[in-house]
Amino acid sequence: MLGPMSSDRPVKNVLFIMCDQLRWDAISGNGLDIIDTPNIDRLAARGVRYQRAFVQGAVCGSSRMSFYTGRYVLSHGTRWNRIPLAINQMTLGDHLRPLGVRTVLIGKTHMTADVEAMNRLGLDPDAPENLFLAQGGFEATERDDGLHPDRPGVHDLPYNRFLRDHGFEGDNPWHSAANSVRDEHGNLISGWLLRASPYPSIVPDELSETAYLTDRAIEFMRSAGETRWCAHLSFIKPHWPYVVSEPYHQLVAADEIPPPRRSEAELHHHHPVLRAFQESRVGWAFRSERARNSVYPAYLGLVKQIDDHLGRLFDEMATMGRLDDTMIVFTSDHGDYLGDHWLGDKDWLHEEAIRVPMIVVDPRAEASATRGTSSSDLVEAIDLVPTFIEAMGGDPADGEPWLEGHSLVPSLHQGAEIGRRGAVCETDYGFLEMSERLAPSSRARDRRATMLRTQRYKYILSETGPNLLYDLDEDPEEFHDRIDDPGLATVRSELHEQLFEWFRARAHDTTYRDATMARLAAPGGMARVGILIGYWDEAELAAGVAGELY
Repeated sequence: MLGPMSSDRPVKNVLFIMCDQLRWDAISGNGLDIIDTPNIDRLAARGVRYQRAFVQGAVCGSSRMSFYTGRYVLSHGTRWNRIPLAINQMTLGDHLRPLGVRTVLIGKTHMTADVEAMNRLGLDPDAPENLFLAQGGFEATERDDGLHPDRPGVHDLPYNRFLRDHGFEGDNPWHSAANSVRDEHGNLISGWLLRASPYPSIVPDELSETAYLTDRAIEFMRSAGETRWCAHLSFIKPHWPYVVSEPYHQLVAADEIPPPRRSEAELHHHHPVLRAFQESRVGWAFRSERARNSVYPAYLGLVKQIDDHLGRLFDEMATMGRLDDTMIVFTSDHGDYLGDHWLGDKDWLHEEAIRVPMIVVDPRAEASATRGTSSSDLVEAIDLVPTFIEAMGGDPADGEPWLEGHSLVPSLHQGAEIGRRGAVCETDYGFLEMSERLAPSSRARDRRATMLRTQRYKYILSETGPNLLYDLDEDPEEFHDRIDDPGLATVRSELHEQLFEWFRARAHDTTYRDATMARLAAPGGMARVGILIGYWDEAELAAGVAGELY
């Protein structure tokens, strides 16, 4: 049970919970309501449920680096998985450490260190003083990105050691036990294969990845003492492999899952990128009822499992008194198509892939008026870093020019409108196999698209093929591209210009603050630093230094 709200004590800690590949509509209260997620619902009852929250990247790596830097993908440069985060990028940890806050990782980041730059500068990536650079600004209490196919170097992972300590033998029990199943005949099936999804994983629930990371979070909180912290509990699921422990594998029957959100006309879409995604391996897989009927129930079982373990975590926090002084955020790094639009996985820009759940609980009395409310304002992943800074006593303005999001504290305390004109998400499909068939003569780095999503419209600037436009009021399913509709010509032009305003506003020059420029540009500013240009005599110079010549 979640405890009572605090009175007027300031936020001491932040618990930043992120699921991997959790659709916006897969939790109760947001859409499907096939399964109950009562612990997430209780969290929402204590805070604000942001119904229109969008990530900045359509795949794990790019999205997460935006969450961790407070910057758009165009600004931080990590356009896909395994692309290093440049060491000059400031992260959540860099902003919170000056406030006396530990920034701790428990789970996944999908962050790749900029080892090449570190080697060029003579920095040892394994040296303690450089670990923040190599771990995305986090103190990696327990890092596990949760993707460990059989290959050298995985047997020493803490979770693999944990499973071996509990009797699961082999070099990689993550694969052979936690993410594999046995069928009705006792045959071992890898969880990477979709046909494994209807069967329970070999490990029991209490030894699952979700239970394991929850236990690590509880252990951290118990040991943290009075130190202020921001703990990033980053669950690995419901990301594939789509297998889940008993009894979660059979909570939902195939005939209970929703029909796929797709139309026959989409199979004949004129856009080459959409066709290529539909014809990719995962696209073909999720066309079939066989795959979808197997995977979707397991996916929902993984969501239910997360909710149950969050209940256990929240109970422990109540016992420790941590609910009274801890801001809690629940969100996801992106969604999952699960057959909608004839697609699987993520990587493109429909709502199923880039709209995420976001619940924020501020325990302070100032937030009492907004508890249990929902907001339809446009919110972006990059808003969380400035929110954490302000909640913990810092000034988000000190993060200028790095931070590109807006603090949600005014929304949490007064219900103030965020006022964002549009949310932006980027995708880069140049890393995917299908992109070579799509545009073999183009540079891989040119195979990308940028979405602008307003309250009513979605405009997609595509570097391969024509642009796209959807009227979400008339067509919330995004079945009908209106880019050539003459009735929307003015809307199309306005959105195009709005997107280019966004492009032009990016702060690539992050080595100085706007205040530095303002001081030099002020009357007499150059003279005050000894740069004497255009002065006739000493009297003019004195007036110039005093700022009296203009």
